[in-house]
Parts: sequence; structure tokens; C-alpha cells
Amino acid sequence: MSEMNEMRNENDGIISYELKEFKLFEPLFRWARKKSLWIVAFCTGCGGIEMPPLATARYDFERFGIMPNPAPRMADLFLITGYVTPKTLKRIIITYEMMQDPKYVLAHGSCPINGGVYWDSYNVVKQLDKYIPIDVAIAGCMPRPEAVMDGIMEIMRKIESGEADGWKRYRENYEYYKKNQDELFGEGWREKEAKRWLAWI
Repeated sequence: MSEMNEMRNENDGIISYELKEFKLFEPLFRWARKKSLWIVAFCTGCGGIEMPPLATARYDFERFGIMPNPAPRMADLFLITGYVTPKTLKRIIITYEMMQDPKYVLAHGSCPINGGVYWDSYNVVKQLDKYIPIDVAIAGCMPRPEAVMDGIMEIMRKIESGEADGWKRYRENYEYYKKNQDELFGEGWREKEAKRWLAWI
């Protein structure tokens, strides 16, 4: 009871408790978060074909509390599965910023890490982690479902231990990420995109 302040409403006799030390419950919250991951997958390339097997009987990721969810505002795990072009990167950044904190990013395949087989293309982003933080990256072209499942399990481990802190890094180092974004797209790109997205948001 020392961690809480008891308050009684004299009119209806209801007792409520105000948390004084939120960190007391943080391990419980982290455990609950890792057991209820909702995925929004940005299938930009061939990595998308590795996603359906994860939901089939062999892997069945729903047994871990994981489920796909197309709405960014309700998802907490963002999968980037394939190559990223500047045009696609704008949508990735906007989708990432729509997601509620805490949120986690899994880069799926070599392309988001270093451009993959398109490393020498003028129109492929070589390092996704310069624009949004990545919590776990899976190398490979393309990684098999086993590797993707292993990456998701690693995210779950990091969530429980508190190491999956990309969303905090994005807030703390926002000027760094914004600078890289503006260098690629030009200043004011958010306002231009917002006008195009206004009817859909």
C-alpha cells in the first residue's frame, strides 16, 4: 500500500488507487507486451512471400499472441520486408509515426540493411536505420520463415528485458532522424505528403 495513494469518493463510497511508482509494474507490462504483438507488415518486395507461412500450422505465430493487423494505430510491431525506395520510405516513416508507443521495428532481409542485391541502384535506400530506428534486423536474401520467426522471438526477448527501445531512441534523437529524412526528401516534405494523405487519415 506504500506504493499507492488510497482515495475514497465520499458520495459513492468507491475506492480508487493512484499509482505513485509506475516502475513497480513495468516488468508485468513488458511481459504482457511481448505476449500480444500486433503486426503491421510493409511488404515492399519479395520478403512478403515469407510472411504467410508464419501463420500456417507449421509455425503458427498466433500461439505466441502475434497477429497481423492492417491498422498502424493499433499495431506495435512494424515489419519492413524487402527493398525500400525513397517513395516507399516516405510511407514507412508516416506509418511508423502513426503507431502508438511503445513500437518495435523488424527489418526483414538484406535490402533494408544495406540495399541487398540492389546496393548499387540509385533509387534504393541503403540504410533504413538512418531514417527510423530498427530493433532487430534479419540478414538474408530472403530469410526463410524460420529466420523470421527467430527474429520475432528475439524482439519478444528484447521487449521483456527492456532492450527494445527504438521508439525511445526516435524521440530522443529525433533531430538526427529528421535531418536525414530532410536531406533525402527536402524540407517541407511532411506538409506536402499531409495534403495528399488528408482525405485518408
